[in-house]
Parts: sequence; C-alpha cells; structure tokens
Amino acid sequence: MIKKLDIYDRILEEADYVIMNKATVRKTAQVFKMSKSAIYRDIKILLKEYSLDKSKKVEEILKENKRLRHIRGGEATKRKYQK
Repeated sequence: MIKKLDIYDRILEEADYVIMNKATVRKTAQVFKMSKSAIYRDIKILLKEYSLDKSKKVEEILKENKRLRHIRGGEATKRKYQK
C-alpha cells in the first residue's frame, strides 16, 4: 500500500526537478522511470493540493516548453536529415 507521505514526497521531488532543470514532462518521466501521463497528473493536477507556489512555477515552465516544442521538433528533424 502506498502511503500518502510517499506520494507527497514524490510529487514535490518531480516538481523540484522540473523547476531546477526547466525539464519537459517527457524528460522528467525518463528520469523518474514513470509514464508521461503519471508525471503530468502529478505536477499538473496533484501538485496544486500540496504546494500552490511550486505549482505556479511548474505551470510557467510547462507553458514555455509547449511554446517552444515546435522549434525543438524542427531542430531534431534537421539533425536527422543532415546525417
């Protein structure tokens, strides 16, 4: 049985990682060896219950990542075809 405290600690650790590294949900999921949907649920929905301040910071980072995502995708495609 998963304890409430374990979930709390995990969510705050994920949030801290996103804030410190300006990481995407995908990168965070890779680091924590969890699914993207689980990470998204933790930092987008559940984090608001535990820390509103961190939730706002994470929200800003996720918005920035979403805004730049098409650029990163284009760069990856460019690198792929340059090889």
